[in-house]
Amino acid sequence: MAAKSTKNNAGQNFRCTECGWTAVKWVGRCGECQAWGTLEEVGTVVVRTTAATTVVTPAQLISEVDASKAAHNLTGVPELDRVLGGGMVPGAVILLAGEPGVGKSTLLLDVAAKFARNKHGREPQKVLYLTGEESAAQVKLRAERIGAVADTLYLGAETDLGTALGQVEAIKPTLLIVDSVQTFSSAMVDGSAGGVSQVREVAASLIAAAKRLNMTTLLVGHVTKDGSIAGPRLLEHLVDVVCQFDGERHSRLRLLRAIKNRYGQTDEVGCFDLTDDGIEGLADPSGLFTSRTSAPVSGTCITVTMEGRRPLLAEVQALLTPAMGSSPRRTVSGLDSTRIGMLLAVLQQRAGLRLDADDSYVATVGGARLSEPALDLAVALSIVSAKTNKVVHPKMVAFGEVGLAGEVRPVPGINQRIQEASRLGYTHALVPRSSTGPGTIPPDFTVKQIEHIAEATELILHGSDGPYTK
Repeated sequence: MAAKSTKNNAGQNFRCTECGWTAVKWVGRCGECQAWGTLEEVGTVVVRTTAATTVVTPAQLISEVDASKAAHNLTGVPELDRVLGGGMVPGAVILLAGEPGVGKSTLLLDVAAKFARNKHGREPQKVLYLTGEESAAQVKLRAERIGAVADTLYLGAETDLGTALGQVEAIKPTLLIVDSVQTFSSAMVDGSAGGVSQVREVAASLIAAAKRLNMTTLLVGHVTKDGSIAGPRLLEHLVDVVCQFDGERHSRLRLLRAIKNRYGQTDEVGCFDLTDDGIEGLADPSGLFTSRTSAPVSGTCITVTMEGRRPLLAEVQALLTPAMGSSPRRTVSGLDSTRIGMLLAVLQQRAGLRLDADDSYVATVGGARLSEPALDLAVALSIVSAKTNKVVHPKMVAFGEVGLAGEVRPVPGINQRIQEASRLGYTHALVPRSSTGPGTIPPDFTVKQIEHIAEATELILHGSDGPYTK
């Protein structure tokens, strides 16, 4: 009896442009990601079975593999090296995603020039920068403006995948930058540039070239309206490192985070300052998120937040005014509005503050986006300070998670936060009580441990100095 054919004779198939899910007929909603109106006709899908072939490169014992070939190479940008786990690994494929205008192209052009100049003991490296969004002349203008011109940096304005791979074969660069992966297309695949099929083919071809030539590859990726990386989710699985580059449009600060990293940890954050003259790494960005008022003001409190493993000082401000109508306003900037509403309810119910007749405005300083639960205590103190018009100790930091019962829960990195506050000149800390305690306390630094939000309220009500204890 003859074997059945594995060919799919459905004629036409439909694929989701968001996640790549396929169906034999058009449906209004994707069965995988539940997005509406994302299925497009892509043609016949043929499933093939591949027979075993002759092995060209036999498998090795893991003890015999030379790991030195995958050693990290410094990029010349310390903040990027921090996020990548020590630098770029030869043959690695790194995807950098971010919103339009956040500075992705500027950062990578700066990395390209510094890596090409190579001031870290090696010979100058060949770097190929392929752009599908600008001409070579436009990239050169930006490179001159930010000082990113190097003798071994090659520019190419391409959108065809075959031509791009030809450029790679001709130059054989150590570092390849593709800006962006959604603008390139292959003549061998149906669909326009940026579609699921095209992105999958372009990424797979570039990854294959990177592994074969042992060439580090940086891919720029677009993001959708909700901030996720555009194209099939398969793209994130194929690459070795996925980095997210974000920041407020009206702020110069940019943060780089590793969402996925096969060669290092994903809890490091790189900080950058984007200016007219380019982009620079910030080794100590703590002062950006605190105000510089000459005299203490009620309604403000300093906290220490953890961005990855890096402690950063930030300031929370609150303003309460009598409500003009029957429904008080709740306006929040830089924080989670739902969590602020919860804290207002906890303060009213557990600490005895009447907040239901006040308009509440809560914000961060410097355009910082803060979402860590450890900010709860500082937010609560700023609200209490604004309500009572009493100033929080100007040299005090506060951090801790507040529960619905009013309890203040421990948070990770208590001692690390205290050490950072002491380094920047603060002398007092209000922290949650924990079984391990606050750890080693720096000289001339005092710590008050609390278990309930009512204790923090009493601290504000009885004066700005408060009953601190060692």
